[in-house]
Amino acid sequence: MDHPLLTARLTRSVLLSEKTKHLEFEVVELTNFDFVAGQFVSVREPRGDKFITRAYSIASAARGNNTFDLCLNRVDEGFMSNFLCDREVGETARFHGPHGIFVLKPEVQDVIFIATGTGVAPFRSMVQHLFGLDNSGQQRHNGRQVWLIYGTRYAEDVYYQEEFVRLAASQPNFHYIATLSRPGDGWQGARGYVQEHLRKIVGDRKDMHAYICGLNEMVSGVRKLLIEDCGWDKKHVIYERYD
Repeated sequence: MDHPLLTARLTRSVLLSEKTKHLEFEVVELTNFDFVAGQFVSVREPRGDKFITRAYSIASAARGNNTFDLCLNRVDEGFMSNFLCDREVGETARFHGPHGIFVLKPEVQDVIFIATGTGVAPFRSMVQHLFGLDNSGQQRHNGRQVWLIYGTRYAEDVYYQEEFVRLAASQPNFHYIATLSRPGDGWQGARGYVQEHLRKIVGDRKDMHAYICGLNEMVSGVRKLLIEDCGWDKKHVIYERYD
């Protein structure tokens, strides 16, 4: 079944690191592009005599207008990532969506987000949603404690750092940990892999939800820790791999 295509016009492009970009789009055909935090869009563009389609998590919460953000790596020899990263402001890309079920469960539970690399994209969307205001003017987190553990190798690959640090400083129930596996001498934050910090947060608790996004090795390791070592119900561990 073919999905109807929409047009996304680039309105802002920010280089986050040597190979990673933050891209902001507006949907030309719509005045309101509605989606659920954690969903993705599928960008579809022609390459020669065939079409290429690639999925990218939306890196922003729905704003009540026709805009959305993406965060993606430029991949060597990767057609779509280079196509998008080479877009200039005002240029367009075709896509369909939103799609996906990697979204917040309706039950009110304390929650831990675990990300590596651009796997932080859906969690930026979820965090913005939870700490945004609903129609009654109340924040949507309903008082739950929210942790974001964000792991990568080097400091230059920690995306949206200032944004998350500001939110943690202003919201007592948002806890942000950026941890590096190969920190330089000047790094003042956490060190090691995400699993080490996750274990400290969880302790003996089993009444939380965990959302994991990143490469398969990290996702599998975190799932094993929570389900096999900590005794969590599988339904409380929600994940999405991007390799």
